[in-house]
Amino acid sequence: MSAAAQEAARRSVWDGVYTDEQARRGEGQYSRNCEACHGADLSGNQVSEIPALVWDAFLTQWGDRTIKDLYETVSRSMPRDNPKSLNSRAYVDVIAYVLQMNKFPSGPTELSVNPAALGEIVIERNKK
Repeated sequence: MSAAAQEAARRSVWDGVYTDEQARRGEGQYSRNCEACHGADLSGNQVSEIPALVWDAFLTQWGDRTIKDLYETVSRSMPRDNPKSLNSRAYVDVIAYVLQMNKFPSGPTELSVNPAALGEIVIERNKK
């Protein structure tokens, strides 16, 4: 694929890459599977070295990386006490919730479970 075609295929979290309904489902999954460690407000726990999933801490870790990178890490290693225990849809829904909590806009189409599609979406600190 040419550089121009790659740039055209590239999307941003600012492009409305998840739906509100998907984020609602993700909130339920988060409360059952993630909240005990990452907190109700997604702020993590520095003492226990549990990363925050919002704001600067999230963007420092994931900025300029793709949703695919985030998905692969989360699905491989979370929840910490039972890695790989959720299905692909549940992990993607949790990511939609994390995007919503980071104030990225929702849109008309759900975040896909397709790795190639996730690889086209870049987590950007600022809207370009």
